Amino acid sequence: MNLISLIWAYINNPLNDFGGHTHDFLLVALWSIGLSILIGVPLGIIAAQNRAIAFVATTFSGVGRAIPTIAFFGLAAAIPALGLFDRSAIIALTLLGIPPILLNTIAGLQGIDSALVEAARGMGMTFLQRTVRVQLPLVLPIIAAGVRTTTVQVIATTPLITFLGLGGYGEYIVGGIGINTPAGVAQVLAGAIPVLILAVVAEYGLAAVQHALTPVGLRKQAAEIIADSASTDAGKGVVAA
Repeated sequence: MNLISLIWAYINNPLNDFGGHTHDFLLVALWSIGLSILIGVPLGIIAAQNRAIAFVATTFSGVGRAIPTIAFFGLAAAIPALGLFDRSAIIALTLLGIPPILLNTIAGLQGIDSALVEAARGMGMTFLQRTVRVQLPLVLPIIAAGVRTTTVQVIATTPLITFLGLGGYGEYIVGGIGINTPAGVAQVLAGAIPVLILAVVAEYGLAAVQHALTPVGLRKQAAEIIADSASTDAGKGVVAA
């Protein structure tokens, strides 16, 4: 049998429970991405109102992104109240996913022309109204870029949940690495290929969404803000996961 046939046979073998591992993988990844958005955007809105707070948030985010990902899993697993199950993995991946969204939210809001904010304030808009009706629509493409980065990072990292006993595609990868046969290679690829496909689909799919959300007149400005955010991370020695 050729390699493709071996991979297909492995996936379709009921004993390997491909559907169950796919469910475990997607459950943890989607929860982590969702929580990263729900936490990262509000924190970014709050931090953007004060440059000192923004500096602290940016610094801690940079430090967090510099820490090896596996350390987050070790920390989460070490907390007895969490146990070795999905909550530990979701917490670890959420910690990994928050920084790109947080940083892009801060960068986007701070990049808005202050005259627009003052005009909205002069019209009697409250902070919430200014944020929801004026600022967020302008920075939505930039936040979407952060969500895109987070999504790809989380998808690429979720196979590590196998070290917490949660299965997922990582179980195929880890289990097949020590098997020096075509069957072992097929097992590794049965886990690696779905992760690759999901990451590529997420990257290009969310890139299209980001492009669609950006008005033609704002695309150059949005690209500059995103580039500035990326260069800030690089200047701090942050390595994107």
